[in-house]
Amino acid sequence: MSSRCDLVLSDVTLPGGRVADVSIREGLVQHTGAPLPAEQVIPCRGLVVLPGAVDIHVHFRGGIQREKEDWESGSMSALAGGATVVVDQPNTIPPLTTPEAFRDRVSEAGRMSLCSFAINAGVAQGTDFVALWQKGAAAFGEIFAAPSSYGEALSPHTLSSALSAIGRLGAPATIHAEKAGPAQADDLAGHDLNRPADGEAETVREIAGAHGGFTRLHFCHLSAARSIAAAGSSSLEVTPHHLFLSVEQSIPDDTLRKVNPPIRSEKERRDLWHMWDRIDVIASDHAPHTLREKNVPFRDAPSGIPGVETMLPLLVARMKEGVFSPVSLMEKTSWRPSDLLGIPRAGFRPGERADFALYGEEIVPVSVDDLHSRAGWTPYEGFPAVFPSIVILGGTPAFREGEFFEAAPRWFPGRGYHP
Repeated sequence: MSSRCDLVLSDVTLPGGRVADVSIREGLVQHTGAPLPAEQVIPCRGLVVLPGAVDIHVHFRGGIQREKEDWESGSMSALAGGATVVVDQPNTIPPLTTPEAFRDRVSEAGRMSLCSFAINAGVAQGTDFVALWQKGAAAFGEIFAAPSSYGEALSPHTLSSALSAIGRLGAPATIHAEKAGPAQADDLAGHDLNRPADGEAETVREIAGAHGGFTRLHFCHLSAARSIAAAGSSSLEVTPHHLFLSVEQSIPDDTLRKVNPPIRSEKERRDLWHMWDRIDVIASDHAPHTLREKNVPFRDAPSGIPGVETMLPLLVARMKEGVFSPVSLMEKTSWRPSDLLGIPRAGFRPGERADFALYGEEIVPVSVDDLHSRAGWTPYEGFPAVFPSIVILGGTPAFREGEFFEAAPRWFPGRGYHP
């Protein structure tokens, strides 16, 4: 067997500050220290090298919704933003509530995705949880406690029964926790009032209190500090749009910023940043819609924001400002999501997945012209960001200076998978 490596990343600044070479072979880190002989060397001096992000909350649409996004365009966006693994949500059309629909979704992703992926299973009355868990579902949900675009709310009885059944499997249950009022809001402030932060926190508290001791709960896209406090020991995620956008900093009826849960007040946004150390995961909740669908009166516009490509670039820019450490960013965007999914970590130690994103020094304004989502718009136009110049997937450069290259993306089935 040859001792040559496939790739060496030279002069990498490791999390502890040491500079070393990372030698990669067959998709895994072989050695970190002095370089081993290699077919290819990528110099990394002056670059920020991060483990590939694991975005555990995306909606890659496809099927009759391919105009919004499909696996090819969505995975291109992911790679160009530094994410090498995504977790697709099951509120597709049709929803992934049967083994057949789930199998077809895995097949579609396997044919089209440029990045690695996992897929969650949907929850509805009568769902066969055992069959879906054995088919490879990474988790169940997002499970809707309040209605959202393409997501029907479960009744309290159905929700409770589902969480009990999921708990018996030892599977994760991901929760969309909200309370939605009956009003049809005409602007962002009204949308915030109709789906208030207090209602979100109350729903989190109720579900965590009733099921947190038995079921592995994960709360999606929490938008307020008090919701995070209510989650107890359950894991949770926060999105860039709740960290970076607020009602006061937006045009009042801007449908491009309409999302569930809503963006909150500037005070709520700032309070959310103060909870940084308690946040387990940053996830994009990438939920693209076309401009045609968004360019309607506010109350008629669907909720959702594309964000998989801008998530890491926005955060890397804040990291460079000293808001948080590189290790903290690695934890929340790569290592903790991997642990929750039960997949191998990407990182710098021998045996870890050789997925990396290399970021330069330049901070640039976000421009929709540079993005790859079929949605064709972004709420972050002009925001400061640092985009990766090179993204490594399984030890192979999959994205480099704006071009995509063939790599070997993987499907990561859940812990209950029975081939």
